[in-house]
Amino acid sequence: MVPNLRILIVDANQVRAAIIEEGLREAGYQQLVHLSATTGLAAAIEVHDPDVVVIDLEDPSRDALADMFLVSRHVRRPITMFVDQSDSASIEAAVEAGVSAYIVDGLKKERMQAILQTCISRFNAFRKLREELDEARSQLEDRKTIDRAKAIVMRLKGLSEDEAYALMRRTAMNEKRKLVDIARSLITAAEMLK
Repeated sequence: MVPNLRILIVDANQVRAAIIEEGLREAGYQQLVHLSATTGLAAAIEVHDPDVVVIDLEDPSRDALADMFLVSRHVRRPITMFVDQSDSASIEAAVEAGVSAYIVDGLKKERMQAILQTCISRFNAFRKLREELDEARSQLEDRKTIDRAKAIVMRLKGLSEDEAYALMRRTAMNEKRKLVDIARSLITAAEMLK
């Protein structure tokens, strides 16, 4: 774990915030910022640019979880949330909101470093999966675009599928462009000539 992480602590309860801060300082973290309210959290995250956000809500309301959902979508940071009570719906809502570690009745200073490590590891694992999914979707969209352009070339030039693909590929190489860019240009031109 990197002790020079910037950590934003969000907790309205000064006693509980002190437990979090003490646990983090004992684990070697020194760059700590404390907020006493979740209002304006996205803006505070922009200003302080933390590496990790630690939130203590004791008993999270639906509104608080909805706020977390908006924040996590916007800022994409590991978020640890401490609560005293929970139910399965709250847990599910927190996970959907992007909370990386949802700790029920576990606010103890001795556990802060392990919880933070788990939070960051889980966040990184999900980020990697999200990036892989985005890449797969992009490749699928590119493939659909190329297939659509290939069909246009086949129809207009009377070529086979392999010949149309070879022509598009040759054009892309000659123009030093990506095949999908050639495909997009072909589709745009075909739509203009309808």
